[in-house]
Amino acid sequence: MRKYTLLILFISTISFAQQNGYWDNQRATSKEISLSAGKRILIKSEDLPIGTTEFVYRISLLNDTQNVSSSLVSILKSIPDPTGVSQGAAGAVFLTSSISGNDKCTYAIFPTAEGANVYLKEANVDLACYVQKEKVTKDAKLIALKNSKCLDNIPYLWFGFESQNWVMNQRIVLEIVPWVDNVASRGWNSDAKNTIISFAKKLPVVTNLKNKDAFCAQFLELVSSKYTNTEFNNLLPIEKNKVIESFTEESLTKTGEVNVFYDTFRNKSMKEFNKGNYQEAIKIIQVDIFNKNRATYRDYGVLGDYYLFSKQFTKAEETYAKGLQLQPSEINFQLNLAHVYLFTDRISEAKEIHKKYKNESLFTGNTWKKQVQLDFKEFEKHGFPTDDFKKIDRILD
Repeated sequence: MRKYTLLILFISTISFAQQNGYWDNQRATSKEISLSAGKRILIKSEDLPIGTTEFVYRISLLNDTQNVSSSLVSILKSIPDPTGVSQGAAGAVFLTSSISGNDKCTYAIFPTAEGANVYLKEANVDLACYVQKEKVTKDAKLIALKNSKCLDNIPYLWFGFESQNWVMNQRIVLEIVPWVDNVASRGWNSDAKNTIISFAKKLPVVTNLKNKDAFCAQFLELVSSKYTNTEFNNLLPIEKNKVIESFTEESLTKTGEVNVFYDTFRNKSMKEFNKGNYQEAIKIIQVDIFNKNRATYRDYGVLGDYYLFSKQFTKAEETYAKGLQLQPSEINFQLNLAHVYLFTDRISEAKEIHKKYKNESLFTGNTWKKQVQLDFKEFEKHGFPTDDFKKIDRILD
């Protein structure tokens, strides 16, 4: 029964480790070099993958007739996670059990090429992240991000060796296997996250938000959960713009401020209208409000106005009519329809509307008569025919 329990615990340990990370044998380093007596040499590691939080290395010094008995990669298959290397005697025995000759060396590990080159020229180890000053014939260690600076500048490491032989050359075998953390492999470290947050804060919509921090946090969560850092940065500009717009809307929906997002398009459209760019104003509100099913009855009123002032009377009438269906009590649509009838030679229909509503007030706070007077001034300013304005004025007096 006890053996069965131990087996369950061992399998559970492996399963847990596989869920959280893996030994990356595809990007392991395995190099053999010959070092002249009393000389120094550098060995550059293979590319360490994003998400490398720990790595195991083994150094073996061999005589000419010797070979390493088993590779470091094969040994690590029996150790499912880094704790198996760093805890207990078994891991250490596994890692250093290959045969070794009588040759000895010292070595240092450098996170930058700059530090490594200084070592090669001057034997200076000030910029090393780890130094082995004792002369060794073999060595193996686990280096972790949490207690070492060796992983501060991935994707490469430089191992510097100095031969302690004075006559014979020596063979050095260096093996490095990185441990890749599944979460860290997505590339969202503190710097990457802060970059996204800074970007989110600069989005135009954020200026008008009540809870900017909540929006930025939600935006970051969406980006980091759906893309790795590399994937997001490699998006084409047109792809990234689409993703940003989608995540912006989703973030605002979750933080309860989605209307602020669409108000930016309404304001942008209105600015174009005020500059006389009627078609551009129509395009913006159509694409960013109506096509996304975000139009309110008031948006129908605004779009109808754009059509009216651009003298697209049929489209203006259709738009006002749809707005009236959405909000039958909004008599401003009745006034706008009366304007359309006036400019399309249906003055009798226009008069009927004015007679019916002349004693009402609109949502603007203006009386019907006051609003008509203001509208007529705008129409005159924009070059609309004014011949029938007096006929309407007489009804309202």
